[in-house]
Amino acid sequence: MNTEGLWEKFLASLEEKVNPMTYNTWFKPLELLKIDNDKNMIIVKVPMAVHISILANKWYSLICDTIMELTHKEYDFSFVLDDLEDEDIKEKEEVVKKKEEDTYFESNLIPRLNFDNYIIGDTNKFAKTVAFAVAEAPGSVYNPLFIYGKSGLGKTHLMHAIGNYIVQNSDLKVLYVTSEQFMKDYTGIVSDINQVEYANNFKNKYRNIDVLIIDDIQYLVGAPKTQEEFFHTFNELHQHNKQIIISSDRSPDDLKLLEERLRSRFTWGLPVDIYPPDFDLRCRIIKDKIKYTSIANLMSEEAIEFVANNYDSDVRRIEGAINRLVAYTAMSGPTKITLDFAAEALKDDVSQNIYNTSSIAMIQKATADYYGITVETLKSKKRSSNIAYPRQIAMYLSRMLTEESLPRIGLEFGGRDHATVIHAISKIEEDLKQNGQLKEIINEIKAKM
Repeated sequence: MNTEGLWEKFLASLEEKVNPMTYNTWFKPLELLKIDNDKNMIIVKVPMAVHISILANKWYSLICDTIMELTHKEYDFSFVLDDLEDEDIKEKEEVVKKKEEDTYFESNLIPRLNFDNYIIGDTNKFAKTVAFAVAEAPGSVYNPLFIYGKSGLGKTHLMHAIGNYIVQNSDLKVLYVTSEQFMKDYTGIVSDINQVEYANNFKNKYRNIDVLIIDDIQYLVGAPKTQEEFFHTFNELHQHNKQIIISSDRSPDDLKLLEERLRSRFTWGLPVDIYPPDFDLRCRIIKDKIKYTSIANLMSEEAIEFVANNYDSDVRRIEGAINRLVAYTAMSGPTKITLDFAAEALKDDVSQNIYNTSSIAMIQKATADYYGITVETLKSKKRSSNIAYPRQIAMYLSRMLTEESLPRIGLEFGGRDHATVIHAISKIEEDLKQNGQLKEIINEIKAKM
């Protein structure tokens, strides 16, 4: 059997042994680099560092057993992280086994919020991948997991998705609460007649669990006694390898009014941020949100893009726009929701000067049209000069014509880091000093907008 055929059979065998989400997340992206028969070593390329941790912690035995079934030979695996430029070989880690409980527990989870209906794009792909890693191996990796970002970006959805996955695939006790509920439960000790019994019930609720998910931790600001109790609860759970998942509207470093000892603990595991959805993700969210509404078959692509361009801050605003469109459509009864119809329906909600401002999506479209390529190609990982240079021009224009930050511009261009954006801007600035034709090109792209 040749190497390629062996690898195909290996992946096919794994696909039969695990559920589809597990296979698609952890195994499907793997690429075989080399089989070293002298050292009995198989080197595999993975897309993210989190894959190394999960494959080594959670699935290493299954991987080795599967390859042995096919080759009748024992192999070790070395996972290589590919960051487009460098390869970093990581050693496998010891497997940390999780103790299971068999007692039913009321989790407060919302079943409809799961990984299947969490729409991903460049701005939240890493957060989703890390969240799924935690869901597959709670207490073993990234503990605590601290998810932060502005309101309406999907933090709560992601937390419920983690909890629901754990409940569905194990017997672990999962508890989801808001910080307000935690505070209410704690302050109830003082007001309850039987304080000792209430205090015992409180500790049993928050410490006799396997996974604690606490939403909007920033609301513990101004409650020093509740912060102290959460500090002790956190320590108790963490010392026993219980998974802790926390969300906030800002990073741990920015929670200045919380106790330092709490903020430092929030960074023990992995803080991961979620950015506002980019244009492509907003379009996919809109299509998903209208799927089961009365306007599902009425909205034109131009109308979808209009909503995506004008509601770019968070998902809740997108949902509000869709609700307005549903109501306006029910009143007017159009056979098709065109761009003009959407503009009319949403005119009171859309900022009056939105048409005078530039968005990154507009710049990408105008640049791509000028060079005869697609926006997807412009944002892709391709590095050929006929694509890289237009991409640099679009990044330059995004910096000059919008108020977006360098990290946000990088995310809108396929998840590139801010250093790449700085390089692109510097490159175009230097070329503009010497190349009069480039000035004309940029002016033409501006005219297209």
